[in-house]
Amino acid sequence: MGITNQPPDLLPGTLDMLILRTLGRGSLHGYAIAERIRLVSDEVLVVGESSLYPALQRLLVNGWVTAEWGASDNNRRARYYTLTAAGRKRLTSERKEFQRLIGAIQQVLDSA
Repeated sequence: MGITNQPPDLLPGTLDMLILRTLGRGSLHGYAIAERIRLVSDEVLVVGESSLYPALQRLLVNGWVTAEWGASDNNRRARYYTLTAAGRKRLTSERKEFQRLIGAIQQVLDSA
């Protein structure tokens, strides 16, 4: 079995957390969110449009982000997403739950 460059599957809910965390630094349009996640993860996490935009819509519906239209760096029309106060609160609880989950997985991996 060879090594592939296929990105790993994310745990359920992880993409929402990554998007919320990325927006914690300021408003971004969808492509910029995906690029930031890719770059910060040293190109391990690649978020495709088919995952990104449904996640952004879910975050909008839940009130964790807001969106408004603006011009991107190359003067194209783009929808900019901004983290809300409710989104910050959600991010805090998601991070705690994620850390708990990672700890439990680590315990299983470390058990003999």
